Amino acid sequence: MNVKKRSIWFLTLISLVAVITVFYVTDRTSPFDGLQLFSNQTLDDVELVETSSTNEQSFASKSNAFEEMRMEVQDKRSKLNDQLTTKVGSNDFTAEEKDAAYNQIEELVKIDGAEGMLELIIKSLGYDDALVRIEDNSVLIDVVSSEQSSKKASDIIYAVKREWPKAYKVEVNFDGQ
Repeated sequence: MNVKKRSIWFLTLISLVAVITVFYVTDRTSPFDGLQLFSNQTLDDVELVETSSTNEQSFASKSNAFEEMRMEVQDKRSKLNDQLTTKVGSNDFTAEEKDAAYNQIEELVKIDGAEGMLELIIKSLGYDDALVRIEDNSVLIDVVSSEQSSKKASDIIYAVKREWPKAYKVEVNFDGQ
């Protein structure tokens, strides 16, 4: 009996190795390279922004404007999150109201994560910086790019709708350097 268990375990292990091998052999490369986020090239790009040339300084100023807008959105959501958390913890509300508040908190967390992921995806398409704001069923995107074309906007819209299916209306604004 012990031999049968070992042989079944061994066959299971072999089949698992075969499946993983087939997966890696046939796997297509994704346009999003997550390892690029942790490479030294990203750090070099940041140093270039800080050191020279007026084009790079305008990029830095656009990025600063985007960071300020991000901070405003985060501040507004943080206040809403605090209000909802207080509502969930309070004894003054019914169970249905608390449940609705908890669901809103979960939705805020999903939206924050989706905005961050969408910004990374847009940056991986070759843009210097992007700001994504999700409001209801619309997505507002600001992109730092010297070129403006409907093809580039379509690529961004396609990537956004693929990642966030709830995006019924997507608006892309290009901010030139």
